[in-house]
Amino acid sequence: MTFSTLRREWLRRPVREMLAGAVATVALIPEVIAFSFAAGVDPQVGLYASFVIGVVIAFAGGRPAMISAAAGSVALVAAPLVHAHGLPYLLAAGLLAGAIQVLFGALRLGVLMRFVSKSVRTGFVNALAILIFSAQVPQVLGAAWATWAVLLAGLALIYLVPLVTRAIPSPLIAILVLTAASIGLHLPVRTVADLGRLPDALPLFAWPSVPFDLGTLGIVAGPALAIAAVGLLESMMTAGVVDDLTQTSSARNRECAGLGLANMASSLFGGIAGCGMIGQTVSNVKYGGRGRLSTLFAGAFLLVLMVALKPWVSQVPVAALVAVMVMVSVDTFDWSSLRGLLAHPKVSSAVMLATVATTVATANLALGVGVGVLLSGVFFAFKVAGLLDVAAERDEAAGRLTYRVAGQVFFASADAFVDSFDTGAAAGLAVVIDVAKAHFWDVTAVAALDKVVARFRAQGAVVDVVGLNQASATLIDRLDKGPALGGA
Repeated sequence: MTFSTLRREWLRRPVREMLAGAVATVALIPEVIAFSFAAGVDPQVGLYASFVIGVVIAFAGGRPAMISAAAGSVALVAAPLVHAHGLPYLLAAGLLAGAIQVLFGALRLGVLMRFVSKSVRTGFVNALAILIFSAQVPQVLGAAWATWAVLLAGLALIYLVPLVTRAIPSPLIAILVLTAASIGLHLPVRTVADLGRLPDALPLFAWPSVPFDLGTLGIVAGPALAIAAVGLLESMMTAGVVDDLTQTSSARNRECAGLGLANMASSLFGGIAGCGMIGQTVSNVKYGGRGRLSTLFAGAFLLVLMVALKPWVSQVPVAALVAVMVMVSVDTFDWSSLRGLLAHPKVSSAVMLATVATTVATANLALGVGVGVLLSGVFFAFKVAGLLDVAAERDEAAGRLTYRVAGQVFFASADAFVDSFDTGAAAGLAVVIDVAKAHFWDVTAVAALDKVVARFRAQGAVVDVVGLNQASATLIDRLDKGPALGGA
């Protein structure tokens, strides 16, 4: 590591970095506890995980300023395994998932994220913002006046304090002021202590207490693959959001491997696997986090709060944390995308809306992104297929019929390519198929060209295919087994 890199990632504005990390920590607490319940484990398991993951990935990850912790998408995958076999098998699955993620990074497969379009990324961000907001509703729905008073006061502090000073992030001020007010006024509100068992000691290293045999592997292999895939997907998407916010690039393969190491470490210290947390990451970046110090501090400060400062943290009103999470959801949502619904191409808007709808309906970020990527691919294939053009030129004096093909020939355009030729009108003519402006991409395209040549020859025409570019010619030589082109 060069000194310039060390200064940029670790030594630049340390106070601002730590304050930004502290905001992310505050935003982590309610989500991590909620996700722990979703996974069927004690809150301390999720909190231990978030501490270990945050510390490890601060050094090993490839995206400075990104916050990673126990996440809801992973919790949804983990829950069935916990209910069926217990926590030790979840820890074993997390260990295997981490190894898979390290392998993914070592094979440099982070490049696959290039296939995720901007419309899908926008839909992912908006869906997550909606899920974050909706997760806060049960905390205040039907609550007493005191809870609503704390919530409204928290939002007022968060949004009004920056008008006076930005020296200290307003969410931290809101938490401190509202906690003091709640204690001093003896307000009848739920506190962090009411959410579940909090850690009372440092996490300890231990191997998962499961048999290391093929039986265990059969139980954890499927969930481990799912955890690895979901974690990689959400982390890569979050890294992309930070890239856009900071106008910098991330080392995605390193991030994949770093996440794997973090999840392996988490599993060995009694925590569940996790991944990038987009809401907390956006908050970190918003309040000045740009380097690895903010990521490290977010993880370390979480453990300090939960263990060393447990008596005070336990008295923090839940409504104050809800106010912070409402702010996180508002900041996460891409409001410009609403204006873009009318300005952007309808296909792009449809992909974005489908990603949002699927993710919100299923609460599964991976499924939503998968649907978005699939639709993007289908729409792109139809668009490219529609650009294919086949023009015929008939020269009666020379007894020649020339077809000039322009565009891309592949599985989606192959049928249109075949239908563009009038093979019945070519009897006794010399047929020239000029493909100088065309490209043949796959076996379906090669088969389509072979079919056209065979039909012309069946009518007694002499066929000559000219203008094949080198890539198309190589593909045809390698793939074609038909009698038409094979005999050409």
